[in-house]
Amino acid sequence: MVAGPVQPERELDQPVDIALPNGRLNPAAVGWSRHPVQGINLKGWGRNKRFEYWCITSPDLIVALNISHGDYRVTLASFFYDRATGEAVPEAEIHWLPNNDRASMPGQTGRDDAVGKGERMQIAMRINKTGTRLTGETSRLKADIQVHEAPGHESLNVLVPWDSKRFQFTRKDNCLPASGWVELDGRRYTLDVGSAYATLDHGRGRWPYSIVWNWASGSGRSDGRELGLQFGGKWTEGTPSTENALKIDGRLHKISQELEWRYDRADFMKPWQILGDQVDLTFTPEYDRYSNFDRLIVRSKEHQCFGTFAGTVTDNDGKRYRVADVYGWAEEVARRW
Repeated sequence: MVAGPVQPERELDQPVDIALPNGRLNPAAVGWSRHPVQGINLKGWGRNKRFEYWCITSPDLIVALNISHGDYRVTLASFFYDRATGEAVPEAEIHWLPNNDRASMPGQTGRDDAVGKGERMQIAMRINKTGTRLTGETSRLKADIQVHEAPGHESLNVLVPWDSKRFQFTRKDNCLPASGWVELDGRRYTLDVGSAYATLDHGRGRWPYSIVWNWASGSGRSDGRELGLQFGGKWTEGTPSTENALKIDGRLHKISQELEWRYDRADFMKPWQILGDQVDLTFTPEYDRYSNFDRLIVRSKEHQCFGTFAGTVTDNDGKRYRVADVYGWAEEVARRW
């Protein structure tokens, strides 16, 4: 895909519900915001998708916790990766036609807790005075992590409409310091607030049955600047929205352009390129987290590659920044749901 033209997007700064009283798209909510002003008022059953995904990266490890609720299915999942040894431990638990107590999912992001209760896995994402406390316990993994969110912290909040019946609100947030600990099989790892970053993917909406997307995210420091990278592709094509943005020392710079993604689908470990008027980056993977869940009607196939970004980015004022060894991931996901 070649980088597309710049599409002007509306910045929202007042509360607005994403749906009209009849459950259809509220056109007034189409746009983006620096803070989550969008109210989630989805109706109906069977096509609603709600998920909370947190991923923490540090020089030593990667750990991710996920709660998702698709009306007819609740999934709890965790992932651990030791960057020194290469040990990877994914775990998941799926409940079909779940009881209401399997997953409690907040409406508006950042205000309410998300809690998932399984037979073998317990995951909680609880809002507190300094941010969000993440706790998880599985057969092998335990975690207690504090995500620190400073007052006025900016994140990317976007409503993406496919049509009047199908639309998705997403909040992508990065450059969030994290502290706490993770245990795998009794071995404890410590997360230091100076070197560990948390990233949030919060989603609420009604998706098409079949979809493919790219997502890339990175948090780190380069030449004394704190840089947050947030890029998406494929799933927003043909809509008036993108999920592309830069964060420079805490300030969000929205990119209203579909970017060009270049990567080898036969070998996801080869370097990727993400290109546009404000982005010229090469992503070099160190690990490919591959998964393939196939139940004919419901399917998820994904390659989430972790590694480093290098190149240049340009903010909305035209200032260019060097990107060197900013850690994160780039992924391709195909879903039928």
